[in-house]
Amino acid sequence: MELREMQAFVAVAEEGSVSAAARRLHLSQPALSQTISALERELGVELLVRSSTGVTITEAGLTLLAEARAVLARHDQALAAVARHTATGGGVLRIGIPLELAPDLLTGPLADLAEAYPDTRVQAYHLSTAAQVAALRADELDVGLVREHPVGPDLDAVQIAEERLGVLLSTDHAAKVVGPGGIHLDALAGLDWVGFPRSGSPAWYDELTAILRSHGLDLGPPAPEGQELIAPVKFAAVSTGHAFALAPPGWPHPIPDGITWSPLVGHPLVRRTWAAWKAESHRRDLGHLIVALGQSAPM
Repeated sequence: MELREMQAFVAVAEEGSVSAAARRLHLSQPALSQTISALERELGVELLVRSSTGVTITEAGLTLLAEARAVLARHDQALAAVARHTATGGGVLRIGIPLELAPDLLTGPLADLAEAYPDTRVQAYHLSTAAQVAALRADELDVGLVREHPVGPDLDAVQIAEERLGVLLSTDHAAKVVGPGGIHLDALAGLDWVGFPRSGSPAWYDELTAILRSHGLDLGPPAPEGQELIAPVKFAAVSTGHAFALAPPGWPHPIPDGITWSPLVGHPLVRRTWAAWKAESHRRDLGHLIVALGQSAPM
């Protein structure tokens, strides 16, 4: 008896019909029926009673169902155990993390990963999007959380977060421009944008600055290369009253007195985050984390 025959029988028994089991297994109904019939001939017993409404499992079928489930479960356990020894990185999952990651984006998925793969250790690296993409291609990262979809067939990616950015202003200036629904983007004309270097995330930078310019904003001097747009940098610039900075709702940094966060009317600036990984990767723990990120991400 082969594993595929046991998998086919278990699916038919659990679904209660050959047609439903065929859809579950992505097989044609005739092929699945032939597999079950061949299994019955091989064992010399009737496992299922067919009718127009589905199938009914026999006593012999109930016995096989219990044994087949146990064998298949043990098979999955064996594969998982071996995967821990063959996974790239020897049980260490290296994750690239950008600035201003949504607070709850990783907490749940990493806890889920620890439960499913207790032998996997996680190492986190704070890197720009461009640095993460380069590290992925150099096999120095296993997954990157990046601000733009990577280009090329060697990397796969899935969007895991979407944030509608608001604006940080001095409280005095905000009082002059804020309305019932927030602040119109063009009301920021005359202020400098506290931005990040283009080299850190070229596609996101180009998208963002194109929207700002289309609303009549003068972006001011470009950010110095290597400058990280951390909270103190934003606060220092905004507090002068001559600049604005962008930040998502629920920003985890305490906002000091004299500075106000407001939403932008119409939500013209949307920041997206993708999980990216090498297309050739077959790590099960990595796949588990990607699925968990996609299921729990705030969107």
